[in-house]
Amino acid sequence: MKNLLHNLQFLFLLISLFLISCGPGKKLVSSQARVGQLQNDNTNVQNQLTGCNSQVLNLNDSITALKNEYDSVKNDLSDLSTVSKMTIAFQAKRLKSLQNLIQMQNEIMTKLKTSISDALINYKTDELFVYVKDGKVYVSLEEKLLFKSGSDIVDPKGKEALKALSVVLNSTQDINVMIEGHTDNVPIKTRLFKDNWDLSTARATSILRILIKEDGFDSNRITASGKGEFHPIKTNETPEGRAGNRRTEIILSPDLNEIYKLLNQQDMKVALLNINR
Repeated sequence: MKNLLHNLQFLFLLISLFLISCGPGKKLVSSQARVGQLQNDNTNVQNQLTGCNSQVLNLNDSITALKNEYDSVKNDLSDLSTVSKMTIAFQAKRLKSLQNLIQMQNEIMTKLKTSISDALINYKTDELFVYVKDGKVYVSLEEKLLFKSGSDIVDPKGKEALKALSVVLNSTQDINVMIEGHTDNVPIKTRLFKDNWDLSTARATSILRILIKEDGFDSNRITASGKGEFHPIKTNETPEGRAGNRRTEIILSPDLNEIYKLLNQQDMKVALLNINR
């Protein structure tokens, strides 16, 4: 009995020790698991924080690059604005110069037309007339003033008119002269002229030679051409109309070298301005 009691006490002691050792062990394992989880979470958070810091650095770099690009574009726009203003000023000056030059040319041609009309005032309107068209002065001389039918030899009365005209032309600088021969549409074929082309060209050339050789006009400023029947100013259906088409036109135009020179000078200034950018 005493031994049984002793064994029971020993068994109870073992059970107590077992229970005591089991309770705190589970809590320790649980705590260790929790600590492990927290460490994993901390590691993840650290990794995320590192990633965020890297993104922030990349964003800062992007912002810096954008700012530099903005400053560059802003400077370019400022330079462009300055150049544009200067270019506009050049163009305005150029336009003003051209307007002044054209106005001066128009005044010269108007005075020239008046001078020619005064010099040829003794001739009838059915013999010649003077007019202005497209900035040029036209002196239109009828066939009956200059030539016999089918001939390219200038009559004495025609030479007198050309002499009076040449006095005005020789006193005027920077004027170019074009002589155009015209016919009606009646075909012609003679020993000298195969067709109206030949006749109109020969008549224009005859007048050119008189102005140069007899009246002393500058040969570098004069040209002759034949238009034949292809530029009528009246109908060819009536005798009066055909007579009006048989004419020689002396066309006076201003020398445009000054205008071209001005254009080239202004273009060179603009080009140099663009190069200096």
